[in-house]
Amino acid sequence: MSKHTKTSSESTKKEEGVVEQTISADQAAQQQNDVAGAGSTPEMTAAGVSGENPDAAGEGTVSEVDALKAELVEEKRKMEELQAKYNELNEKYLRVLAEEVNFRKRMTKEKEEAAKYAISGLLSDLIPILDDFDRGLASAEASKDFDKLHEGILLIQKQLSQMLENKYSLKRFESAGKAFDPNRHEALFAEAAAVEEPTVVEEYLPGYALHDRVLRTAKVRVRVPGPKDSAAKDSAPGEAAASEREPSSN
Repeated sequence: MSKHTKTSSESTKKEEGVVEQTISADQAAQQQNDVAGAGSTPEMTAAGVSGENPDAAGEGTVSEVDALKAELVEEKRKMEELQAKYNELNEKYLRVLAEEVNFRKRMTKEKEEAAKYAISGLLSDLIPILDDFDRGLASAEASKDFDKLHEGILLIQKQLSQMLENKYSLKRFESAGKAFDPNRHEALFAEAAAVEEPTVVEEYLPGYALHDRVLRTAKVRVRVPGPKDSAAKDSAPGEAAASEREPSSN
């Protein structure tokens, strides 16, 4: 009896040990699952639930980064091209601006020089005339001959008039005996006479014209239509005053 009881108690202890080992193994497994669950991220859990491959998700992220890098490189290349075009256009603009400034300076200088030396051609043509005067005066002083002096002055006057007319179109116009023209004549004296229109009867100073423009009007005496006696009385005070002064040129 005692032997059978002892055997039964030993069997019971063995069964209890097996149960305890089973419980310990289950607790250890549960602890491992808790640790694994606590260490997993939401992304990993979502991937596990949906059945996606974590490696495939990582590859998708890398491809997006590479695409962004490529886009950034392309934008950088475009910026460099735009910068290069800007530098080229800016250089062209500065070059054109410098050329324009130099052109204006050159034109201003040429204009000033042209105004400064505008009459150099005329003066060059007048110098030989001065030389003729010097030679004429020297000859007159040596010979004391008035006729030669007069002849030399007439020759110089003719030479000067021809040069001015042929080269510079400066013409002397005659006024005596022609109708009075206020654009070409300046009446210093006027007298009434039996004439149909005002007429120049005497020229004190000749007039000159450059091409079609009058440079100096002729100083003249004019006869105008009207009673002769009254006109003579009216013009007498003016003639007396004018006789006291000589006509002057412009």
